[in-house]
Amino acid sequence: MNEVVGRDDLLLLTLDTLRHDVAAELAAAGRLPNLARHLPGGVWEERHAPGSFTYASHQAMFAGFLPTPARPGPHPRLFAARFAGSETTEGRTYVFDTPDLVSGLAAAGYRTVCVGGVGFFNKRGALGDVLPGMFQESHWEPEFGVAAPNSFEAQVERAEQIVAALPAGQRLFLFVNASAMHQPNWFHLPGATAGAGDTRASHAAALEYVDRHVGRLLDAMSSRRRCFAIVCSDHGTTYGDDGYTGHRLAHRAVWTVPYAHFFLEPSA
Repeated sequence: MNEVVGRDDLLLLTLDTLRHDVAAELAAAGRLPNLARHLPGGVWEERHAPGSFTYASHQAMFAGFLPTPARPGPHPRLFAARFAGSETTEGRTYVFDTPDLVSGLAAAGYRTVCVGGVGFFNKRGALGDVLPGMFQESHWEPEFGVAAPNSFEAQVERAEQIVAALPAGQRLFLFVNASAMHQPNWFHLPGATAGAGDTRASHAAALEYVDRHVGRLLDAMSSRRRCFAIVCSDHGTTYGDDGYTGHRLAHRAVWTVPYAHFFLEPSA
């Protein structure tokens, strides 16, 4: 990462609330053509989330604690704050001297931009200001939120505008929090009704919706120079699994998440 930072643009796309099992099933079934072609080997890596809900998980990720590989470690990290005795920092880790990765990248000359999605990014109160407040520039509109059926399309359009407005030489760290998989998501499943509520199937349909539009985001991020992209979930959620519904609880469906990182080569 010490070669990547300062040379490439950076993208962190969190697919908020996405379960690993659903993501893996859809990739294996060929239902995620735009995402799957970038996944190493065409499959998601199974990882453990650093938190069981959005706020906790993003605080950890912005401190350098991305989801951890779901196998015995230790697992060296891509990014880490300088911290004496860290067992997951190695020579290839990009080490920053600020409290979080966002300000660390800003100190390295990056323009840091947040396109929020779920309520913790809505800037509608003190708590909703914490995460977007880490960035030099942040965006949130009701059209980006969980209740908007076209949320990801609106987020991608804003991201395209951000990229287009940047000077050619300015490096970019873009963070996008895709809200589509978070409840309510019933409206992504054809024939579903609000009365029937959200289901594992509508969760999957929401991911297919994101896949239909993610290519525009990836194209925008590779339009200027090579981009290093991280695409992952912050946590999963339950739909009646073992009697549980929702997240912010200790269940495998919440703690197990899909993860991938890859390079996007510049457009011709």
